[in-house]
Amino acid sequence: MRTVHSEQLPQSVSDLEVEIVERKGLGHPDSIIDGACEAVSIALSKYYLDNFDVIFHHNVDKGLLVGGKSEASFGGGKVTEPIFILVAGRATDVVPFHGKDEQVPVATLAKGAIAGYIEGTMRFLDPKKHTRVDTMIRPGSRDLVDVFLRKQAMPIANDTSIGVGFAPLSPTENVVFEVEQLLNSAKFKTRYPAVGEDVKVMGMRVGKKLNVTVAAAMVGGKVKDASEYKSIIDDVRSEVDDLVAKSPLDVNVRLNQADDAKHGSYYLTVTGTSAEQGDDGNTGRGNRVNGLISPMRQYSMEATAGKNPVNHTGKLYNAVALQAAEKIAGEVKGVREAYVRILSRIGSPIDQPQIASAAVVLEKGTKLSAVKSEVEGIIDDQLADIRKITKLILEKRIILF
Repeated sequence: MRTVHSEQLPQSVSDLEVEIVERKGLGHPDSIIDGACEAVSIALSKYYLDNFDVIFHHNVDKGLLVGGKSEASFGGGKVTEPIFILVAGRATDVVPFHGKDEQVPVATLAKGAIAGYIEGTMRFLDPKKHTRVDTMIRPGSRDLVDVFLRKQAMPIANDTSIGVGFAPLSPTENVVFEVEQLLNSAKFKTRYPAVGEDVKVMGMRVGKKLNVTVAAAMVGGKVKDASEYKSIIDDVRSEVDDLVAKSPLDVNVRLNQADDAKHGSYYLTVTGTSAEQGDDGNTGRGNRVNGLISPMRQYSMEATAGKNPVNHTGKLYNAVALQAAEKIAGEVKGVREAYVRILSRIGSPIDQPQIASAAVVLEKGTKLSAVKSEVEGIIDDQLADIRKITKLILEKRIILF
């Protein structure tokens, strides 16, 4: 019997006078290292499945990106010192199989996965020329490996972790998310190849007024001079203005505010990311599992990227909580906003958390007693079906950062 709970919250995040929301785009250093760690986890998982029909113990959720050095300029530039990427963690490297010990090429798989992720994400960041990759992935401790390998129908939690999800997104959150998605869409890059992948969007709402600050790394090789730079920035701002005009909020957009034409200072890069010179990255410092950083919300600080997708509840519970919250907010009549909080206990089946708790903001006239059974039933169903999350993660059908 699962411990499922529900309670009522007094107000929605949209009722607050002030709301602040951030999204770090896919080329931000924190997002790059999140993506690198997750790529390693997926590569290991697929190797284990292809060769042994089971995913073995691994957690590669400790990553560091150390920015390089570059000389960016209009019409070109060069990276003078490569970006250093380090992924560390634990992974099963020897598997007893058919009477003999099979070696798993963990380091080779990891480095190949990182290079592949960068190639598939960044147009101008060449993993061979612009990055130096290393790994420090060691075998897991015996107790965690044993927990992972216990022969039970339901995997056993290998950590005591918190997962939190909420829904729906507020108008502020929608604007912040959609602006980054626009600037990093394939169609947009075709029209504006000078806009790099390192796009950071910060939204601050006061009442009904929303100020959006966008920092977009520009690729110097795609901009001939300051005049063209200004023209591109003006066009990009116009595109963003058209997008946010659909919002119910009064939105004001500012783009690359640190530029100083008088002193010849512009947000120029060689590769489209500040990681080449201006910034570093750490796994888990970026977006939460729904792709946003929303400090006015309830959320977990767990890094989802790189954790194994079978029994690490720091990953699974964040995904399950988000799906449950979205289902509650979308299907339960009278629910305006939903939060789902799930806490595991190491050594217990992953479908049996210590508690799975919902907090809901209700429409005027709706009582908790009228929705309690349906809300808790959705959470119970999501936990009962938790094993489906592994497949969705491996197929990249769930946003993790």
